[in-house]
Amino acid sequence: MTRKVLILNADYRAISICNAYKAFLLVYLGKAEVIRKVHDVFLHSVNRTFDMPSVIRLQHYVKIPYRGVILTRQNIFKRDGNRCVYCNSNEDLTLDHVIPKSRGGKTTWNNLVSACKSCNSKKGDYLPDEVDMPLPYQPYKPSFIVFLKHFSGVKDDSWQPYLEINR
Repeated sequence: MTRKVLILNADYRAISICNAYKAFLLVYLGKAEVIRKVHDVFLHSVNRTFDMPSVIRLQHYVKIPYRGVILTRQNIFKRDGNRCVYCNSNEDLTLDHVIPKSRGGKTTWNNLVSACKSCNSKKGDYLPDEVDMPLPYQPYKPSFIVFLKHFSGVKDDSWQPYLEINR
């Protein structure tokens, strides 16, 4: 029941991810329908067998306010692949301000990257180019759908068509 399920709004836009237990309840109560199921995996009750959902769609449209990805340490690490952007290490990760706070750098998606303690100390209060530590890419704020698609940790190919709609 820890399997993840993609929830679509009535208009087929991805709105969330939940566990299989919650998805099954939504379907069982008639609040959602199964759009895609996991092949050869089933949920069993005492006297019935149900398909394991992979993608469900809500029966009624739910108005969702704009959803952004919250700026957290863990979300920065996810965006950067849980690796130091300077040396590609995955040990002792910290956050690094690309433009140091001492030079007016802000704590924003576009100014934070994952860095190991060694690289963070080496860079110090300098800009990456000043210490010959170029960034492999420009830091960015991922959209909610991009975050679901790339950084949720779920690799379910049946979700792909529904996440492409939302680009």
